[in-house]
Amino acid sequence: MEDAEDVQLTTPDGLTLRGCYLRATTAGRKGVILFGLEYGSNRWACVPYCQFLREAGYDIFTFEPRSQGDSDKQPGYEPLQWVTDYEVRDFQTALAYLKTRADLDPRGVGFFGISKGGSAGLMAACREPFVRCFVTDGIFATHSTMLPYMRKWVSIYSDRYWIQSILPDWMYAWFARATLRRVRRETGLRFPHLEYAMPLLSPRPLLMIHGGADTYIKPEMAQALFALAGEPRELWLVDGAKHNQALQVANGEYKRKILEFFQRQLGDGAPLTQPALSPAGVLNRAACGLATASG
Repeated sequence: MEDAEDVQLTTPDGLTLRGCYLRATTAGRKGVILFGLEYGSNRWACVPYCQFLREAGYDIFTFEPRSQGDSDKQPGYEPLQWVTDYEVRDFQTALAYLKTRADLDPRGVGFFGISKGGSAGLMAACREPFVRCFVTDGIFATHSTMLPYMRKWVSIYSDRYWIQSILPDWMYAWFARATLRRVRRETGLRFPHLEYAMPLLSPRPLLMIHGGADTYIKPEMAQALFALAGEPRELWLVDGAKHNQALQVANGEYKRKILEFFQRQLGDGAPLTQPALSPAGVLNRAACGLATASG
C-alpha cells in the first residue's frame, strides 16, 4: 500500500521481522491498535480487518512473525498452527517497538488478533499494562484444544467404550503434558499456556469473537477459555461462521461491534494530532513472565 510505513524489527536473537504501520485516514488520531495476523498470512492481510478502523481514526500496526511472510526464517523452526515461545517473543518485540515511536500514544494501545496471532498476542500482553484492551477472533489454547481431540481419537481407534467412559479428565491431561514434554525434548519448542494468560487480562476489557460453526476450535473450547477471563468481558459466537470466517459471515455487525468496543476503550478524550514518524530501531525484549508448559 502506498500510504503504509514499512517497518523492520530486530528481535533479541537477531532476526528481522517485517511489518507495516498504517496511519488513520482522519485528521486526528483516536488511538493505536496492534493487529495479530493469523497463521500463514502476510502483513497485508490486516487490511480487510482494519481498514474501517483506520477510517474511524485509529493507527494500525502489524508484523509477520519469524518464518512467516517476508520475515527472517528461524533456522530449524517450521511454524505450525500452535503458538510457541518464538511467536510470543516476536509480539513482545512489536510492543517494545511501539513504545519507541516518536508518535507513540502515551495512553497505550489496543490489541486485535486473529486465531494464532490473537493467542500469541494475548500471551505477550498478559502482564503488559501498555495494552489497554483486547479483541480476539478464533483464539485457541494448545492444552485445552488437545484434550477434546484426544477423547475423539480414542473413540476412533478403540471400540472399548467402557475404557473411554472411565478414563478421568486428569489422565487425559497427564497424557497431554507428557506429549508436550516429549515434543520439547525432541524439538526444543515450548508451548505457552494461554489458559494462564486469560485471568491476567482483567481488569482490562476483552471482546472475544468466535465462529459458532467452527469445526476446528469448537465453540465449547472457546467458551472454556472465556470462562477463565475476568470482567469486563464479552463473548460473541457468530452464528454460521466457521474458523476465521466471522468477518465474512457478519461483516457489518462484526465491524460495528469492534469499532464500538475500541471507541469505548481507546477513544476517551480528544483525538491526538499526528506527530512525525520515527525510524524503526533495534529493540530489547520486554519480559512478560508468562508461565509456559514444562513440555
